[in-house]
Amino acid sequence: MTLPSLGSLTWLRAVDHPELLAPATHAALSGWAVVDPTVADRVAVAEIDPGLADTAAMTQAYDLPPAASANCVVVAGRRAGDERIAAAVVLATTRADVNTAVRRLLDVRKASFLPTDRATELSQMEYGGITPVGLPEAWQVLVDSRVVADGAGVGGVVIVGSGVRRSKLALEGALLAELPGAEVVEGLGVALDGPEGSRLLPHQVAGGPVRPASPRTRPPTPRPR
Repeated sequence: MTLPSLGSLTWLRAVDHPELLAPATHAALSGWAVVDPTVADRVAVAEIDPGLADTAAMTQAYDLPPAASANCVVVAGRRAGDERIAAAVVLATTRADVNTAVRRLLDVRKASFLPTDRATELSQMEYGGITPVGLPEAWQVLVDSRVVADGAGVGGVVIVGSGVRRSKLALEGALLAELPGAEVVEGLGVALDGPEGSRLLPHQVAGGPVRPASPRTRPPTPRPR
């Protein structure tokens, strides 16, 4: 099986390079590879300049197609006093529909981006490097259906964070749908056609053991009339 590769970066088997991953990300990836041994050859990691971790700078510096990057944003809301947190993975050419899709999936009255300090503390990942691989089990992991579509990225490969700013992961978008605990959602990402797309903080645009789960696909809940 050919390891994913994009741009001018040097890609390596991620499971073999814990020094390039957040500890939670490496633990989750290793556990996932035990459940599905093919994962070891389907997830690659490449070292980058941490100053170029944000999508626009990285794309230009390493000759990467803009359509290949997927961002992981962390959103929270409360219901009956309990905090609910979700990570939403959307293509970099879109933004997460926080106020409609994510809010309804969290089943809260109001949803907003988790502050940077709390996002990094709770995820045990670095500012600007949060990834869906290795997030706390209590969090929902939502993946936009466009990320897993056959035409996503280049040859179906997308780039996501590694848990640290100094590297990135590359894997098939369809493989993210198989990430234990992940849920595929139609309409999670919307076009960058307004100022909302420029308001994301660096940690919003880019652990613990994983548990097997079958991915599900569902559209956002219809708006009540």
